Amino acid sequence: MVFIDESGLSERPHRCRTWAPRGQTPVLQYHFNWKMLSAMAGVTWWNFYFRLFPGTIRSPQVIEFLSHLLRHIPGRLLIVWDGLTGHRSRLTWEFIRQQRGRLWVEFLPGYAPDLNPVEYLWSHWKQHELPNFCPQNFGQLSHHARKALRRMRKRPSLVIAFWRQAELFPL
Repeated sequence: MVFIDESGLSERPHRCRTWAPRGQTPVLQYHFNWKMLSAMAGVTWWNFYFRLFPGTIRSPQVIEFLSHLLRHIPGRLLIVWDGLTGHRSRLTWEFIRQQRGRLWVEFLPGYAPDLNPVEYLWSHWKQHELPNFCPQNFGQLSHHARKALRRMRKRPSLVIAFWRQAELFPL
């Protein structure tokens, strides 16, 4: 079983509360660029897999991510995801049919992000791994985002915490 979701970052920092010496307000200096970095992740019981894409996620990126999962996870996969247009597209469904039963797809109910453990992955990523990060360019944003996700993947206790927060199964 793999829960899948998407998220995005821009070159503008995700601001979080921080500390500073008394009387010295922290200042975040950043460029007003709007380039987007999209991320797609799939959470299994003990691990998660991810891909980063420039721009928005559409059907070709969804197919690339599913191919990535099929290369790394043996056997049949139950994919659980939301109703993103790229998930429901003809191109994506054609790819799923070509897998001859290796992929089974179920959709989460509408307006229920709290049931998806990947949502908690994104929350941790933005609140604890990349808060107040001001990249100088798009390459730096991509590098730090990938590095943070790899660092998180080395902590299996985080993945267990994402499952616990989703409250889908008693753990």
